Amino acid sequence: MSDSSPRLERTDTPDGPCVRLLGRWGAAQLGTRAQWRALSVQLRGQRAAAGLGWDLRGLEWLDHVGAQLLWNHWGRAWPERLALDASQRAMLDRVARLSCTAAPPEPWRLADQIDRLGTLVMHGVDHARHLLLLVGQLLLDSLRVLRAPRRAPWRDVSGHLYSMGAMALPITALVGFLIGVVLAYLMSLQLRQFGAEAFIVNILGISLIRELGPLLGAILVAGRSGSAITAQIGVMRVTEELDAMSVMGIPHGFRLVLPRALALAIAMPLISIWTTLAALAGGMLAADMAMGISPAYFFEAMPAAVKVGNLWLALSKSVVFGTLIALIGCHWGLRVKPNTQSLGEGTTASVVTSITVVIIVDAVFAVVFKNVGF
Repeated sequence: MSDSSPRLERTDTPDGPCVRLLGRWGAAQLGTRAQWRALSVQLRGQRAAAGLGWDLRGLEWLDHVGAQLLWNHWGRAWPERLALDASQRAMLDRVARLSCTAAPPEPWRLADQIDRLGTLVMHGVDHARHLLLLVGQLLLDSLRVLRAPRRAPWRDVSGHLYSMGAMALPITALVGFLIGVVLAYLMSLQLRQFGAEAFIVNILGISLIRELGPLLGAILVAGRSGSAITAQIGVMRVTEELDAMSVMGIPHGFRLVLPRALALAIAMPLISIWTTLAALAGGMLAADMAMGISPAYFFEAMPAAVKVGNLWLALSKSVVFGTLIALIGCHWGLRVKPNTQSLGEGTTASVVTSITVVIIVDAVFAVVFKNVGF
């Protein structure tokens, strides 16, 4: 340890124990983590003694970093016995004056909690109202397309079909395949105990075709395409393109919401089938390796194990999932304020809301159509 390194020395004086500060207590010396920890340990060792004195006159240097460390150690109060020169007192006075004290906790009041709850409810009602307006505008725009199909933004729909549908096929296939492998391996461990290996076709078929295939595809699309929709429209808000469209009389619903909702409504059933097929392929591979059930047996037993009603239910759910994901993404994108912080918050909220709504709607479908396909 060099002579200029910050350190403490405990001495006994006629007035009682005293701590002498030596070396340079500055940002250059306290900037390293090891030195800061070592000095903090030494300071904590001097905390227990009552009436402890402090002598700063032996310091070679003291700046605001060292003064702040001392002031925090003293509990942001002056010790009873303190020896220091005028410059050191001025430094500590400045640190004491500028140090922020923690605000006292607010008392818990029932009225404040009711007020906060009311604020949250009003925000939720406002979001629901705006989303309902988007749904109504989407229906009106759909009627407009039916009346004049040649004036519909088909080029935008085609571009969104490619970016949201075709570009999502690799990741959905990979996730679906791995989920199928995991499910088959886990179920094989349980079915082998009861000699019911043949029922893996029923379990995989029902779970993947009816539930997991559409749900996995929707969650992946919500995280991938839902966030992209919000980011695209949010950037248009930041760059004032939405304002320019309003000035030119171009409706946001017809040019922004309708193409994305229509593209996802078309793409989601196809993505659902693609994800389900990949998951079934993974399940067949794992079942063949774990239980010796060949893919030929899968193809033979699957039509009898899974009725076609499950497939129609899955496709219907996928259309609803795709439309909701697009509407929620557009909703949060249109509510973005012209700053980057609001853009990030809106994108995050869009993904979380889309995934939550997809799971809730899937649960509603499971309860309402519990007798379909069995």
